[in-house]
Amino acid sequence: MITIRLRFFASLREKLGEGGPLSLPEGSTVAAAREALLGRDGAHADALARGKAVRCALNQKMCAESAALSDGDELAFFPPVTGG
Repeated sequence: MITIRLRFFASLREKLGEGGPLSLPEGSTVAAAREALLGRDGAHADALARGKAVRCALNQKMCAESAALSDGDELAFFPPVTGG
């Protein structure tokens, strides 16, 4: 098992809080972390639903959901940002 630190930003933080630890099987990906969160509760299922645009950063660098996770990593989720 590995343990990563979750962080949520902007509207996701308002819905889900700051984040916290998440334990996953060794060899998990960002997609696996998102799937685990979808099953956590209704708020997570709604905020991180597959049809919603959500960006991910692994250790403060943008990443794809195929990125592999390691013990101690920081995984952040946030909505797309637009300028105006």
